[in-house]
Amino acid sequence: MTRPTGGRPAVVAAVDLGASGGRVMAGRVGPDDLDLTAVHRFGNDPVEVRGTLHWNILGLYEQVLAGLRATLADHPELASVGIDSWGCDFGLLDGHGHLLGSPVHYRDRRTDGVMAQVSAQLGAGHLYDVTGLQALPFNTVYQLVAAKRAGLLDAAGTMLLIPDLLSYWLTGELGAEVTNASTTQLLDVRRRGWALDLVERLGLPGGLLPRLREPGEPGGTLLPAVTRQVGADRAVPVTVVGSHDTASAVAGVPARDDRFLYISCGTWSLVGVELDRPVLTDASRRANFTNESGADGTVRYLRNVMGLWLLQESMRGWAAAGARPDLAAVLAAAAEVTPFAAVVDCDDPVFLPPGDIPARIADVCRRTGQPVPGTPAEVTRCILDSLALAYRRTARQARELSGRDVDVIHVVGGGARNGLLCQLTADACGLPVLAGPVEATALGNVLVQARAVGAVGGGLAELRSLVARTQPVVRYEPRGHEAAWAAAERRLTA
Repeated sequence: MTRPTGGRPAVVAAVDLGASGGRVMAGRVGPDDLDLTAVHRFGNDPVEVRGTLHWNILGLYEQVLAGLRATLADHPELASVGIDSWGCDFGLLDGHGHLLGSPVHYRDRRTDGVMAQVSAQLGAGHLYDVTGLQALPFNTVYQLVAAKRAGLLDAAGTMLLIPDLLSYWLTGELGAEVTNASTTQLLDVRRRGWALDLVERLGLPGGLLPRLREPGEPGGTLLPAVTRQVGADRAVPVTVVGSHDTASAVAGVPARDDRFLYISCGTWSLVGVELDRPVLTDASRRANFTNESGADGTVRYLRNVMGLWLLQESMRGWAAAGARPDLAAVLAAAAEVTPFAAVVDCDDPVFLPPGDIPARIADVCRRTGQPVPGTPAEVTRCILDSLALAYRRTARQARELSGRDVDVIHVVGGGARNGLLCQLTADACGLPVLAGPVEATALGNVLVQARAVGAVGGGLAELRSLVARTQPVVRYEPRGHEAAWAAAERRLTA
């Protein structure tokens, strides 16, 4: 791909959708400028209908339009729009391009048991050798098999992942962005192309998967009706970005060389390193590491950790019960709680569905003979100690399996604001933690757009240098508690 060398600053809009909320950000980007402004923020609440958990995709689209309207009101010169979101989930279009029902949420139970059946049919080793993807029950391939068994693919002509679906509604152009497509477990990790033999063996419709697109490619222009809806005076271009939010977040890491490990910390925590080729060893498969595509042909070698979902869902439950605790006060109190009083495996499937997380933590602690956390501060300390232990284990495995030397951990995303978690992460991993930027995903999104429209140039190193020069970070040095962390890890794995 030819990259512009960089020129006049441009304003672009990043549509950044997370599992709990979304935002539209205006980014002004130039060779020495990188400023983000939050134009529109909104919630993202799933809807349960007849026992199935759905995304409110029409509501999200309406909010995207509202955000673009507000952005154009302030920046009529808007040069581009880019969309990123979580992975795996999708909408199905019929042969006329009409949506066949609301996309199903990845936390829905429809894929229960499907992963084991598909692995038995295709072979877990073969699946990993082709796709390099970690085994998670909500991967797109298992959702599609479940949908096929329910007859939901009979009228389907095209599958579009969430950012591609929204982009299609804005532009009328079909495509599948490769970093998000790599979360489907249907992408050949070596070729960065669809693994059509897997599609055929699973009996999925052959034409279901659209043409793949790379970050930085043109994604079309706003349709005339959309142009009127958002108040634009012309057809604004849409640029394909790293549409998996972690791909954009990793592009926005302010790393100064390749000797870094990242933790993209939000509802999920994605812990890994950036490589130039996948790791497809059997040891990597057994450790459940994934090889997802990144910007500029890179590989995001990582593993999912349950993340701040545990704390977010606990806070939601306490608020629903009338307690309404203040997060800052809870974190301050948690810092005073005895470390490692209780720890849990935060990747235990019991914590995946929505519901009463503190009660589930209590059940695990009773079953393992640990003190039961009683107060919000005690529950929170249990969650954060457990997350730091998960980061410690995952960071060690990422380094060992990839052979990548690491000098620093970059924590980006909402978790960068959680000072207690960042310090515990430095302590647990024995490495300095650089926390920030919080909006790394939006930054990676706007940087890819800005490069595409000629406002900046260079590769990932140059883009990250701009982030490092313009965005604040907080440094946490590790404190000498290695023996205590090792003992807690042994207790957790006993």
